[in-house]
Amino acid sequence: MADPMAMRRAVAGYVEGIHAAYATQAATFPPAVRGRMPLLAAGRFTVVAAGARHLHVLATTEPLGPLRGEEVELPGSLEGLDWVVRFYDPVVLPALGLIDEGAGPRPDDVRGTLGVSTVLYHLVTQPGSGLSPHHAGHVGAGLAAGHSAAARDFDALRSRARGREVLVDEMQGAATAGLARAQVLLARAIAPQNAPVAEAVDAALRPGAAVDPDAVRRVLVTALGGTPAGTAGAA
Repeated sequence: MADPMAMRRAVAGYVEGIHAAYATQAATFPPAVRGRMPLLAAGRFTVVAAGARHLHVLATTEPLGPLRGEEVELPGSLEGLDWVVRFYDPVVLPALGLIDEGAGPRPDDVRGTLGVSTVLYHLVTQPGSGLSPHHAGHVGAGLAAGHSAAARDFDALRSRARGREVLVDEMQGAATAGLARAQVLLARAIAPQNAPVAEAVDAALRPGAAVDPDAVRRVLVTALGGTPAGTAGAA
């Protein structure tokens, strides 16, 4: 039988690998972009490792309160990043065992069971090979690239959505908090008469659709005459 503490240390090492790659990638960006990247701007945050059928690794700034019963946490830090990893499984939190992930991960249900409404990131993986340093490096670099692209896109939107900067700020806040549907709805509010934006929003909110706020944001930037970050030719 696997040693539970050894598995926790493996997960904590995976999280540290993600954050190390994130910080390394972030160091290549301009200071103001780095300052707006969610993990670097968050201060101390909590990473929850929640085991249902899949392993969910999610970061949040929401307080989880003191440890209770069999709950365990391990601290971690790097230059510019400070976090703790809190572990939950069906033994510690029985409601996790009631989540049916037979047809695939159910991140919304996991967050609901934890009572977490906002996340800096939410990753789903499998224990074992899915926790390799190589995989962590790819995940962390990709996460940093996505966060930096979002920061630059929101800067572009502020410069192009004159009079609607408050809505752009709200959309960026929703992005930082991981509120996908809120971002999509705010995109419609920023460009209410734009047909491509309306089409992208309707598609994202269609029942059963996977909500992709990043795709909607890119459509919005393009609709307002900009070039989404990460696209060839983007500033």
